[in-house]
Amino acid sequence: MFDLPDSWVWDFWFADDGDRYHLFFLYASRALHDPDARHYRASIGHAVSTDLVEWTQVADALVRSDAPAFDDLATWTGSVVRHPDGTWFLFYTGSSLAADGKNVQRIGYATSTDLQTWTKSEAPVLEARAPWYEKLDSGDWHDEAFRDPWVFADPGGDGWHMLITARAAQGPVDGRGVVGHAWSSDLRTWELREPLSAPSADGFGQLEVTQVEVIDGRPVLIFSCLADHATAGRRGQSGGTWAVPAESVTGPFDVDAAYPLTDERLYVGRLLQRRTDGRWLLFAFHNLDDGGAFVGGVTDPMNVGWEGDRLVVETHGGA
Repeated sequence: MFDLPDSWVWDFWFADDGDRYHLFFLYASRALHDPDARHYRASIGHAVSTDLVEWTQVADALVRSDAPAFDDLATWTGSVVRHPDGTWFLFYTGSSLAADGKNVQRIGYATSTDLQTWTKSEAPVLEARAPWYEKLDSGDWHDEAFRDPWVFADPGGDGWHMLITARAAQGPVDGRGVVGHAWSSDLRTWELREPLSAPSADGFGQLEVTQVEVIDGRPVLIFSCLADHATAGRRGQSGGTWAVPAESVTGPFDVDAAYPLTDERLYVGRLLQRRTDGRWLLFAFHNLDDGGAFVGGVTDPMNVGWEGDRLVVETHGGA
């Protein structure tokens, strides 16, 4: 498990340089006392490992910018990919406050040659926009949800795709969560596209921290959503991280088919293929203890595999 004694650690993502694994994570000081206050004090930390179990913290990757900037409140969840020219791109969520005090999220990136020293782009590359995506002025949600970029190369070689936590402009208010979508030819300039899923009366208010992978030849989408941000029909399922079978890594995704991969004790599930043996692993952060209090800290790896048409966390043996 990776955790920090003086800070809360929660959302995270990985990069693999072929020699070491890199863990990027959100963290904030426990001196805030209230764990809910951590979101507006989040920085992006960095740790490295050779075995995915023992981690060494290194210098932070990113902190918020000075105002005015799209990330002058906090830097939130993202992903890391490597351009064919060797440049590493860290895509992340920039958080700022609107005039009414509500949170607005946009997506930017930073670049690095070594995964250690990062240089931010000067402006966001994507933000929520009509007609596909809900804006803050709808008044229907507590923030302008447009965050958690997951970037991957097109399997056919046609540029890059980004999956985004977003909300549709129409549909049932607590079921408008959709898989937002953007495309790029070069990782620097992005074209916003329509969502890869549809809002649903049996869906979710938000699909946080999406990721898509092909596991043993079968595409699967995972995302996270807690009961208080889901439709009534989902609230009894006690899901933290959810899985959706898919025909392709580029969708479309049938959110109605989502099933729990973990309960609410574990949140923000991340899939990673171990380099040494090709085994697929699940990580998450410890969300709630038995009393319902926030915990924090990234789990050790857990094996995953298919049981019929469902991806499951394997309970036998270790990872």
